[in-house]
Amino acid sequence: MTETAPLPFHSADFTKPDGRALTLYGLQPIEVRGEIPSPAGDPPVPRPTMRWHPLRGEWVMYAAHRLGRTFLPPPEYNPLAPTTNSEHPTELPQGTYDLAVFDNRFPSLTLNAPPPEHPASPSERAGTGKCEVVVFSQDPSGRLADLSEAQMALLLGVWADRTTRLAATGKIRSVLAFENRGVEVGVTLHHPHGQIYAYDHVPPVQARMLEGARAHLEEHGRPWLADFVADEREAGIRLIRDEGDALSVVPPFARYTYETWVLPTRPVGLLSELTDGERLAFARALKDALLRLDALFGVRTPYLLTVHQAPLDGEAHAALSPEYFPLHIELYPYLRAPGRMKYLAGTEQGAGEFANDKFPEAAAAELRALEVP
Repeated sequence: MTETAPLPFHSADFTKPDGRALTLYGLQPIEVRGEIPSPAGDPPVPRPTMRWHPLRGEWVMYAAHRLGRTFLPPPEYNPLAPTTNSEHPTELPQGTYDLAVFDNRFPSLTLNAPPPEHPASPSERAGTGKCEVVVFSQDPSGRLADLSEAQMALLLGVWADRTTRLAATGKIRSVLAFENRGVEVGVTLHHPHGQIYAYDHVPPVQARMLEGARAHLEEHGRPWLADFVADEREAGIRLIRDEGDALSVVPPFARYTYETWVLPTRPVGLLSELTDGERLAFARALKDALLRLDALFGVRTPYLLTVHQAPLDGEAHAALSPEYFPLHIELYPYLRAPGRMKYLAGTEQGAGEFANDKFPEAAAAELRALEVP
């Protein structure tokens, strides 16, 4: 695997008063004013566990301490904004930086999770992994789409850096960065932020992607992403924006009405493998896709954003080089029409088969036609 140097950025590591880690990232040198804060009160002691679902073939996480996590606090107390009153500390300090990453105060997984005290079944085990919060901006009213192209490229670099650091623990096999936006999808804090879940196993979605990529390679002798990009460029009807080294598209198999994928045009498996030019193109395509989703209905569209990278190690990874796993970002908008939410119904929840109200070609044409900054 060939790794390239990330775009130039600055970072500084700190330890919070409650022992959790904090890293600040910026396009300029990091400057902190005042003390590194932690919210008042001791964080709960996590004891996450996992139980195996034998019929679905997947792990289920249990973290009872998360019931008390912060839920839609009043505007005057924003735990993700920089601290302005030392008597009411938040998660972040005052200073010069663009993005911040810190250990989740209410994690579903931890690297040092203890074994279950009273296992309910032989398959129950410690919930080993890591959960981090990624704060996109110091501006509480902003959006991910409001980041400049340079800041968006920085975010891609931050996701890459976190993946590299988590892999270095020797306990992590898969890293998923994501953003839930909107109370409609369960967001509990409005400040623009995302999360990172790092697993000690390969989750079902990534495992199925890996198998699909392997099957395509064995049948055609080429990475799936290379053929997908060539086919979509030739068809043209589902492309939203082509930046050369990256593009956005409504995939022909879209499950959500305006589902959008953003991906590099060169097959790579990890964000850390992108060149500087590819990362900038990726950032432009992602920013454009986010702006179009908000312009579509003139509202802040609720969505789920997920970053799919290759597994980090293990037998499945060893059987298929990471460049054949298709690095990409998936955007699931939860509006299917003005004021109409996409709810998962019986066929989606019960059978795992989606029903879409609109053909991807029509959705792509609508998104393409929008005027965005």
